[in-house]
Amino acid sequence: MDKQDGRSAGESGALRLDDPWYDALASGWGELGDAAKPAGEWDRTGKPEPVPVPTPVPVAEPRSAPHDEIYLAVQRSTAFQEVRRRYRRFVLPGTAVFLVWYLAYVVAATAAPGLMAHRVVGALNVAMLAGLGQFATTFLLTWAYARHARLRRDRAALDIRWETQELTGGNIR
Repeated sequence: MDKQDGRSAGESGALRLDDPWYDALASGWGELGDAAKPAGEWDRTGKPEPVPVPTPVPVAEPRSAPHDEIYLAVQRSTAFQEVRRRYRRFVLPGTAVFLVWYLAYVVAATAAPGLMAHRVVGALNVAMLAGLGQFATTFLLTWAYARHARLRRDRAALDIRWETQELTGGNIR
């Protein structure tokens, strides 16, 4: 059997089947007790050993009424409403402008192939420029969104999160 490096299994330096890294298990999955065994190891009867079933994780209890009241109060707060308003004021127009630009490109490509085939410079035509413009506006919109979030929403949202954590007494999952 040839290996990826071009050597056959019998040549020196080839990967041995008893190599501890050959069938290493990630984070203890499939290990029985403290002894790590490669997955799919066969017992003396010729049948593979059964794989142990992981124990179920206990389900967290539902939040108590005070937590629900706290979250509803935070949702009604002016700080939360301001964060949501800033988010919507950026995302809705940005999405609308980008969708109009994208649909204009698609419609122009199907309805006006002569316009899109018009050469601008050398082999570069209007369709190629508009297609590259789609990529450029995607990256520009992503950069603008991240900048807007960092400058206008992240600090206020972090303050709200901190305040909520203080009121609820930490992480409840």
